[in-house]
Amino acid sequence: MTHRECFLKVLACEPTPWVPNYELGCWGQTVERWWREGMPPGRSRVGSTDMFEGEPLFGLDRRAFARLNTGMIPGFEYEVLAEDEETITARHANGIVTRALKTGTVRDTRMSMDTYLSFPVRDRQSWAELKRRYDPDLPVRYPLWWDEMARAWRGRDYPVCLLGNGSFGLYSQLRSWVGTENLSLLFYDDPALVEEMVEFNTEFLLRLIEPALKDVQFDYFNFFEDCAGKGGPLFGPAQFRRFFLKPYARIIDRLRQAGIRSFWVDSDGDPEVLVPLWMEAGINCFWPLEQASGMDPVRLRRKFGRSLALCGGIDKLEIAKGRDAIRRELESKIPPLFEQGGYIPHLDHTFSPEISYDNAMYYIEMKRRMIEG
Repeated sequence: MTHRECFLKVLACEPTPWVPNYELGCWGQTVERWWREGMPPGRSRVGSTDMFEGEPLFGLDRRAFARLNTGMIPGFEYEVLAEDEETITARHANGIVTRALKTGTVRDTRMSMDTYLSFPVRDRQSWAELKRRYDPDLPVRYPLWWDEMARAWRGRDYPVCLLGNGSFGLYSQLRSWVGTENLSLLFYDDPALVEEMVEFNTEFLLRLIEPALKDVQFDYFNFFEDCAGKGGPLFGPAQFRRFFLKPYARIIDRLRQAGIRSFWVDSDGDPEVLVPLWMEAGINCFWPLEQASGMDPVRLRRKFGRSLALCGGIDKLEIAKGRDAIRRELESKIPPLFEQGGYIPHLDHTFSPEISYDNAMYYIEMKRRMIEG
C-alpha cells in the first residue's frame, strides 16, 4: 500500500496496515537547544523549523502542498514606524501594524506574541481599496514551475494538499483584515459588510483554484481558522450559521466535484461547540487538538464518532517530562484510536523549547514503532 493510498484510507476511517508519520515543526529556540544537545547538523530539515513536507532525521513521511499565493498582490511596503532598545513597531506586507519584542527572537520565532495595533480594513473605503489587492487571475499567484509540478504530481505515491498550510480561512481571513475585536463588533454593527467580505473571499478562492483543480487530482484541502482560545471559540454557533456555513459548503461542494474527499479545519484552542456545524458543512477532519484546551482525541472520538477523522492530540508538555510521561501519553491515545481508524498522531503543535533532544527522539522512535505496527 502506497503512502497516498494509506493516507486516504486513514482519513476515511478504513483499516490500514500502518499510519502516516507527520509532525508540524519546531520553534527556533528548540532547534538551537537540540543542536547544543547533539542533534547532527546538516542531516535534516529540522533547522528550517517546518516539517510539513517530511523530515529524514525523524523519519517523517512526505507530503506536498500546492502553494498558490492567496495573499495581497501587491502587499504593503514593510515600514518601521517606531523602534527602541526593546521593541520594534512596523507595518507588515499584510497591512497589519504590530509592536514586537526584539529580545528572545530566534530564527524568526519569539517567546511572546506581537501586540497587534491596527489592521488594513477600518471602514468601507479602506475595504474597497483593499479588494484591489486580491485579483485571483494574476499569473504570479501560481508557482513559476507550476506545469512541471503538476506533471510530477500525476504519478506520485504521496498525498498533495491544495494550497499551503495556513493559506486560507473564512473567519481567519476576516480577522486578519479587520482584527479580532473589531470583527466581533462588526458581526452586530454591520453584518452586511461581514457578508460582503465573506462572499468576496469565497469568490476569490474559487476563481484562484480553478486552474489547479483541472491540472492536479488533490487529496485534501485545509481551512486555517485558528479561531479559539482555551475558553472557547472567538465567535459562536449563531454567527457561524449566519455568515460561514453556506460559504464553507459551497467551497467543499466544488472541491468534491473535483474529486477531493478530505476536508480539514486547523484551529488551536477549544472550538468544540463549532465542530457539529463544520461537519454539517462537510468538514471531516479536525486538528491539531490542543491538549491545554481539553481537545482530547479519545473523548472527541466518543462524541463525534468515525465521521470525523482526527490528527494531532499528543500533548507536547507531556513529551517534555521524560520517558515515563511519553510512554503514558502515547499509550493512552494511540492504541485505542488506532483500533477505530481515522487518526494520525502527532504533537498538538510544534516542538516547544521545553522538549529536550533526547526526549524528542525517544518520542519519535516510540511513536514510529506504534504506527508501523
